[in-house]
Amino acid sequence: MDFLRFLGHPEEIYNLLRFKMGGCRAVMPKLDRDSMSQSLQTCYRYLNETDPSFAAVVPILDEELRHAVCIFYLVLRALDTVEDDMTISLERKIPTLRNFHTYLYDPEWKFTESKEKHRQVLKDFPTISLEFRNLPVVYQEIIVDICAKMGEGMADFQENKGDSLKEWDRYCHYTSGLFTIGLSRLFSASELEDGYIGQDTDFSNTTGLLLQKVDIIVDYLEDQLEGREFWPKEVWSKYGKKLSDLAKPENIVPAVQCLNELITNALNHVPDVLTYLSRLKNQSIFNVCAIIYVTSIATLAACYNNQQVFKGVVKIHKEQAVNLLMDATNVEAVRAITLQCIEQINQKIPPSDPSSNKTKRILSFIRNLCLPNSSLLS
Repeated sequence: MDFLRFLGHPEEIYNLLRFKMGGCRAVMPKLDRDSMSQSLQTCYRYLNETDPSFAAVVPILDEELRHAVCIFYLVLRALDTVEDDMTISLERKIPTLRNFHTYLYDPEWKFTESKEKHRQVLKDFPTISLEFRNLPVVYQEIIVDICAKMGEGMADFQENKGDSLKEWDRYCHYTSGLFTIGLSRLFSASELEDGYIGQDTDFSNTTGLLLQKVDIIVDYLEDQLEGREFWPKEVWSKYGKKLSDLAKPENIVPAVQCLNELITNALNHVPDVLTYLSRLKNQSIFNVCAIIYVTSIATLAACYNNQQVFKGVVKIHKEQAVNLLMDATNVEAVRAITLQCIEQINQKIPPSDPSSNKTKRILSFIRNLCLPNSSLLS
């Protein structure tokens, strides 16, 4: 769920965004913390600590929706922290995941034993749940519903790890697809977007799948170090006996081939995401969603055929990050950015790569989708 962490320092992101609103370079308002309760201020502090770059774009949203998105994110971040914590026994973790949505109505519930880096959202969950209960009921109902479904899905995967690409998609649905479905429902509930944005879950879910797969792909090394594995066996087993083998220097060629196949799989979600963005009417909502998307497609371009994924961290160059933030304000600009990214990938396709033909086909489809006179997104 760390959708924007590849863009650099969050304060720099925020300053850049101040100039991109409304086409006339209107200044983006900062959070009016003086008008917030102490507990709500604390929630925004936790948002900044857990995902500072996402915290930098949330102020774009209108105030009531902004608060709902902040709390929604923190609730799911707390749930995700339980799932990620490898020190919690399955006997305790699974019921905690399944019951997590009920804790939103328990003013006293908290979890103080987590060893994860974002454990503060569990230690001080009463502050988050308090602000959840302060939201309008229509927002509460959406957050509870998504939290319940996500907790059930996460618990299922604790008991039965999926190895196939189909199961990978199902896992990404539970961990991120539901998040974007929930966001879309919040957008519609705010009446800033039409009702069908929240009702048509297919495009929202696909958007979440793309975002989660980018995270999973980029986080290979970090997850290996923490004892977590999310790459689908159906793919990595073609390139090594164990997923951890891909990190060995002598296996770098098959490792990169595996990486390229997963990136090609993720690229198949891009057409639906472009359709989703084309349906958004509210400028502030579009800007937030477009920034997250262009960051993801640019990250895939940076990672494609890149050995650094198995050696450290891959980040977007500062100059490119600035351009992404400043340009992603309308559908035409997003299409142009997408064209740049797929061309970057196209230039790096090794002729001998096992997935090269599949990669070229999806890039060609996306290219046709993004042409100026394309009617495919209308």
